[in-house]
Order: sequence, then C-alpha cells, then structure tokens
Amino acid sequence: MWITGASAGLGRALALHMAGEGWRVAASARSLEGLQTLEREGGEAICAFPLDIEDNEAVGRVLARIRAQMGRIDCAVLNAGSHRPVHAKSLKAEDFKALCNLNLVGTANCLEHLLPQMMDNHQGQIAIVASVAGYRGLPTSAAYGMTKAGLINMAEALKPELDFYGVKMQLVCPGFIRTPLTDKNDFEMPDLMEPEAAASALYRGLLSRKFEIIFPWKFAMQMKILGLLPASMAFAATGNLVKERLEKERETNA
Repeated sequence: MWITGASAGLGRALALHMAGEGWRVAASARSLEGLQTLEREGGEAICAFPLDIEDNEAVGRVLARIRAQMGRIDCAVLNAGSHRPVHAKSLKAEDFKALCNLNLVGTANCLEHLLPQMMDNHQGQIAIVASVAGYRGLPTSAAYGMTKAGLINMAEALKPELDFYGVKMQLVCPGFIRTPLTDKNDFEMPDLMEPEAAASALYRGLLSRKFEIIFPWKFAMQMKILGLLPASMAFAATGNLVKERLEKERETNA
C-alpha cells in the first residue's frame, strides 16, 4: 500500500488505520518531520518515503525504492494535494498554477509510474482523492475546485481502459475534513468530519466494488444535486454563500 499526502489529515489517518488493519504502508509526503512522527506512531507497519510528487523523476525513484524494500505495490491512494482560496478581487494566476502542478500534474506523475507495472500484471488498485468541490464551482474554490473537477474527469476517463487490464480505479470525493487546511477556513463547514472517521469511511470504500467513494453521505448528496441543477438555480444557492461577506466588505469600504 502506498499513500501520498500521508503526513497530515486524511492521508495520515488512513495510514494509521490501514496499519492497524494489518497492511504494510509506504507513506509519502513533503513533510519529513510529519512522516517521521507517523512512522514512529505506526511502528514497523509504516515506512516513510519523503517525496514531492511535483518532481516526476523523484516519483520514479521513490517508487523503485518502495518496490525494492517492500515489494509490489498492490494499492495506491493518491491523496496529496493542497488548497488556496481565491477571491475575485485578489485573483492570482500563480494560485491556479501552484494547485494545478500539485493536485493535477503531481497525481499524473504518480500514475505515470504506477500504471505500467499494474497493467502488465493485470492487477492493482488506485484511488484518486478528489473532492465534492469538483461537482460544481463554489465561491473561493475557483482554483481548488478546478483541479478536483479535473481529477474526477481523469479517473472517469481512465477507468474503462484500466478495467480491461484488470486494474481497479476508484474515485474518492470527501466533504469537509478537519485538517490544518480546513482549520484556516472562515466559513461554516457542513458535516465536518474528523480525520479518523473519514479514514474509516475511505477504508471501507477501498474494500468495496464502488467506483466512487463519497463521505459524509448527506453533504455529498447535496453537492451532487447542486452539480445537477440548472445554472440559474445553482447560482441562486451559491450566491447566498457570498452575499453576506460581500455586503460587509462593501460597508467597510464605504
């Protein structure tokens, strides 16, 4: 088992959960300190492999090390990613570039080095962690939501071909999970989940035959419905999310 973005949040909780279920986990992330803490807590079941998935060549080297030390990678959860809020008045192209390089291209780097061996062996499992934010454009998520929508499209596009080769492709679309990133949010987060509960839900999904693993169920279904609504109805809903904040800003600047 290989998990990216394993030093904090959902990735960390999943690594510990799977170690507790008897899996041997190769844990990767950019934070060496976070990985070392995880490795100590997980004991012999977790091995740390520091990695920046934006570096394609480094991904290849790390996967070669994992295979040499731990054997074939039967399952990979591509969870590494980040978030930068985007407001129309302060929109910066650099925010889009940074999130595309990590969330999208970084995930593609991992796939480039995972898929050939899995397809040759006609076995393996890959779960791409996207978000319910990819279902519809949401205020402040112009960059983040764009990358998550891209991951959803990527997983859907690859699945038919991977099915033919016997490789199980899954898509993970969580709602809000308490992490260092969500701790910075200044808005209400419906059905906020603790990382341990989210990891348990993700683990159950990995053991299932489902293509799409979503949690928490109620909020995810609301987001799916929002994604299916006509634009006029959807914008009426999302407009209410920003109206109060924008009115306060206008009053402050008046």
